[in-house]
Amino acid sequence: MANYQPQMTNEAIHSLHTATVLDENGVPRELSLTGERPLTIYLDTREIVTLMTMGAQPELLTLGYLRNQGLVEHLEDILAIQVAWDVDAVAVTTRKTRPDLEKILSKRTVTSGCGQGTMFGNVMESLSELTLECPSFSADSIYQVLDSLAEYNQMYKQAGAVHGCALCSGDKVEIFVEDVGRHNAVDAISGWMWLQGITGAGKVFYTTGRLTSEMVIKVAQMQVPLLLSRSGVTEMGLRLAKQVGIGMVARAKGKHFLVYTGQEQFKN
Repeated sequence: MANYQPQMTNEAIHSLHTATVLDENGVPRELSLTGERPLTIYLDTREIVTLMTMGAQPELLTLGYLRNQGLVEHLEDILAIQVAWDVDAVAVTTRKTRPDLEKILSKRTVTSGCGQGTMFGNVMESLSELTLECPSFSADSIYQVLDSLAEYNQMYKQAGAVHGCALCSGDKVEIFVEDVGRHNAVDAISGWMWLQGITGAGKVFYTTGRLTSEMVIKVAQMQVPLLLSRSGVTEMGLRLAKQVGIGMVARAKGKHFLVYTGQEQFKN
């Protein structure tokens, strides 16, 4: 089914609010706050998980979550994604349920994701057969990506309390998503890639958050070979990046960055 698109609502919500606070001198100030809502995913009437989200891309978030968790095998299996904020839920209707869905759902891991992420099934084991090839990159190419991202992070600049993720081709930002959790932002980008039929080959994935095992797994599933972050790296995240072949560049701020993996591909 070329260019298949499931039926989807368009229920993005405004995520910026205001509050009056007192500063250290007791002076009232009006500040912006990032909105946060629960969104419970129902897969063919079965409750799967509740995510805390800004709600800016609820349909893409749902789509990417199902894809990255392996709960739906093919985009064509999804008939509809319907978000209803009056009940803080999204209903996903499929053509057929995975025969091994019960087995997948029986194993649940709570991750270190902001607001606590959840991973189902044998996601870790699925990486054993995946090998990516980190492309050549240089300090200049990293700087170009960072320069291109400078105009983004709008919600963070106004209200804070969010993470931003982006998919980049060279110095072009293909898509940028902000959410209260970095795992939500990466899932939304994965959902967008699935809808557009875009692969991760030759692209760079950027995140403001730390590079944990969860982030490396999600980026590996999207088959993006180079991962860039302004934050730090966990030991398991580093180990998985080495295993899969993902280049990992972190602590990237201004003109400073550290190359954790893919060092042989770094040309300075």
